[in-house]
Amino acid sequence: MTESTRPAIDPLELAALIASRVCHDLISPIGAIANGLEVLDEEKDESMRAFAMELIRNSAGQASSKLQFARLAFGASGGAGAEIDMSEAHRCAAAMMAREKADLDWQVMAGMLPKLQAKLLMNLLILATASVARGGVVRVSAERNGAAAPMRIAAEGDRARLSSVARQVLMEGGSAEPLDAHAVQPLYCTLLARQAGLSLRVSEEADRVVFEAVPLAAL
Repeated sequence: MTESTRPAIDPLELAALIASRVCHDLISPIGAIANGLEVLDEEKDESMRAFAMELIRNSAGQASSKLQFARLAFGASGGAGAEIDMSEAHRCAAAMMAREKADLDWQVMAGMLPKLQAKLLMNLLILATASVARGGVVRVSAERNGAAAPMRIAAEGDRARLSSVARQVLMEGGSAEPLDAHAVQPLYCTLLARQAGLSLRVSEEADRVVFEAVPLAAL
């Protein structure tokens, strides 16, 4: 288990990659909405129109949940120096996870967390969910201790494992090449942890991946 360190990245490149990451998540549901609307325009058969409406409803719900989650995970929710309500974070996380194969076990106490720590928590949840693509459970825990918020996210499931890019960035301290919208996720987590004064540690076990972030002063 190693602490990941990464060199600085150009802010414009980071912004572009995160924007690409969000767009990648939204392309599928928004494209499905467009397809459903085309069916409604062209089809007279009532069964096909009903199918199109169901497709539009489901896809709109998916796009909405992804956008609300991205607003907390990547956006500037609350303004500079603000805190984020963990009840709202739980709502957004549950809505996103409802469409994933893994279940969410949210063990974060209600209340406010500093924005950087809250954003790190949400981004680690994305990585944890990707680690259990076959299904399982993602357990999220965090507690406020003064200005710090130690956190632990454990992903458990059949063949749970990090992607090769995430392992390279988070566990080996390497540099993903080329740096793209997929590689930016683990990189962004290291940058958030560093900015929040937290040490980010990741471990892989049999059918389990654990992400931990603890205050540097506690080391």
